[in-house]
Amino acid sequence: MKFMLLATLASLSLAFYTLEEGIGIGDPMPMADAKMKDVSGKLLSLQDVKGEKGTLVIFSCNTCPFVIATQDRYHEVAKMAKANGLGLMVVNSNEAQRMGVDSYAAMQDYAKDQNYSFPYVLDENHALADAFGATRTPDVFLFDAEDRLVYKGAIDDSHRDAGAVKEKFLEKAIKHLSQGKAIDPAETKAVGCTIKRVSK
Repeated sequence: MKFMLLATLASLSLAFYTLEEGIGIGDPMPMADAKMKDVSGKLLSLQDVKGEKGTLVIFSCNTCPFVIATQDRYHEVAKMAKANGLGLMVVNSNEAQRMGVDSYAAMQDYAKDQNYSFPYVLDENHALADAFGATRTPDVFLFDAEDRLVYKGAIDDSHRDAGAVKEKFLEKAIKHLSQGKAIDPAETKAVGCTIKRVSK
């Protein structure tokens, strides 16, 4: 009985560690072929939106103040991703708020209000977020053409004020990826609201 208890605690600790740490630099893209419902009504996978140079994934939502504060930067990032041969997918994993502010209908309204020109998909039961180890909104993951993670973390160093940005982490990572250069830093700390998960 004692051994079983210790084994259970160990497995829980491992699960917690995996979620907190998530996939690491150089790791393959999880669930690349999993279909998720876009606000357009289409079912899309990460492979469906992949570009010639790779794929950018942003975990987001409708109401997080951190997302709202960086919303204009999403459009800048989308333009840069397209110009550098990257596919882009924005993912809503807030399953605990699916009956309210992060419902599919609310996502459709939000995408329309924000003039999204890129896929915004519903991550059912936060399966993709769990596979990535995503914990925040926004939380950014950049993959190369071989579907290997090359950058994860924040868009830049000033989530509250775009005018105060000194380091554009994601922009630099995208440029270096397209130029075949090493990405440094390859990891930064994502700052934002926690993804609203449900108990399993």
